[in-house]
Amino acid sequence: MSNAVTVATDYFNALAAKEYAKVAGFFADDIVWHQPGANQFSGMHKGADAVNAMIGGMMTVSAGTFALSVRAPLMVNEDLVAAPVHFAGQREGATLDGDGIDLLRIADGKIVEAWLFTEDQDAENTFWG
Repeated sequence: MSNAVTVATDYFNALAAKEYAKVAGFFADDIVWHQPGANQFSGMHKGADAVNAMIGGMMTVSAGTFALSVRAPLMVNEDLVAAPVHFAGQREGATLDGDGIDLLRIADGKIVEAWLFTEDQDAENTFWG
């Protein structure tokens, strides 16, 4: 197993277990995170602090219910790892339940860049507001 796959696997396992302190340790200090859509979390987030704040905001909005799991084997191309994911969450008056792809670029044992893709951006925009 390549180092990139090992890092990605450990990251997704920590995320699924909601071990957010451990999740934060996978981000490079200068990570660039590309969050799709037109909602309060969309856009380019630069730096580990900004990414961690975004994840914390998602947990706040979803009252801690937001969850993400890997649905199929990870796919690797050198330092890029693609993960077919399923995500779900609830908040008052709304439910989120969808699939997507998370594409991670990994270097020196850290996630240095991430691009997220979703099957239904309108549903995500509505959920996140």
